[in-house]
Amino acid sequence: MHGNRDLLLGAGFLRATGAQLLADPCVAEVGGREVLLAHGDAWCTQDVEYMRFRASVRQEATQRQFLAGPRAARLAFMGAARAQSESGKRAKAMEIMDVTPSVVDEALRAGGLRLLIHGHTHRPAVHEGSLDGQPTQRWVLPDWDFDVPDLGQRRGGYLAAGARPWHVVALTE
Repeated sequence: MHGNRDLLLGAGFLRATGAQLLADPCVAEVGGREVLLAHGDAWCTQDVEYMRFRASVRQEATQRQFLAGPRAARLAFMGAARAQSESGKRAKAMEIMDVTPSVVDEALRAGGLRLLIHGHTHRPAVHEGSLDGQPTQRWVLPDWDFDVPDLGQRRGGYLAAGARPWHVVALTE
């Protein structure tokens, strides 16, 4: 599934890895339960600056132009964009950078589901709630920062959804 740091994944990557690109959002079976999977960034609608950036970089013409440039320029742009993002996050209220609850509710309603797994907001937790009188769960997965050595500690994580109760496994280095 495309996210905000890997939206250029395409056919070459899929062939090389044997991976399958998922739609965002999509319905899947996870741990024997039907869930709505999403990256999560499309639902951060209160972060107007990010939504504008997202709309721009997801345009095919913008991506073609970016990929046509020299590798060094692309890497420099990505480093600057990430630094600007980290700086911008410190200046924004947490509510702005989180998903908009009403947008999440509409996505769950549209899918007829009450269980959601997403990332992007970098606030791992299990959020219990209710929608139309039914209980909901929203699992937020941790972000991955194994490629940014200046953060001091590399991190990531995943959801273990099996026979045991579901839980997030945090990976640190």
